[in-house]
Amino acid sequence: MKITLIWVLVLATLAAGPPPAFATEPGQPAPNIALPNAQGRVVALDGLRGQVVYVDFWASWCGPCRRAFPWMNEMQQKYGGKGLAIVAVNVDKKRADAEKFLGQFPANFPVVFDEAGAAPAAFGVKGMPSSYLIDARGNVVLVERGFLDEHRAEFEDRVKSLLASR
Repeated sequence: MKITLIWVLVLATLAAGPPPAFATEPGQPAPNIALPNAQGRVVALDGLRGQVVYVDFWASWCGPCRRAFPWMNEMQQKYGGKGLAIVAVNVDKKRADAEKFLGQFPANFPVVFDEAGAAPAAFGVKGMPSSYLIDARGNVVLVERGFLDEHRAEFEDRVKSLLASR
């Protein structure tokens, strides 16, 4: 009887499908991702410890990403020298699609490439763009799914606060 009950539970669990993807939320440590940039140099989040990090997941087909890149360039210009590191993670399956996008919307911050999708899986990304603000200790403090113009000031205020408290 016990063995039958155990098998019923096991089969019910398998029939339910895989568990839902885990999404990284504020208060949790950021997953360490390490991905190559266009020159093949690996950028790892652990290597940015001590800085405030803004990780942005994007794709060439993403409409809001077109508005996000100029804003990220502005943030890089204002705060890059004060300890802000921006890392844009491209998830296109074809690097050429990403390069075409970058030709139209250049990045003044590191862009890394993840054709395999390991980094969005590690973060539990649900849509494009998704952004994660990470404090100097490596903990996620703010998450945004999509890019909303009305949240720019909130992100910038949080960046300034985190930079001041490093």
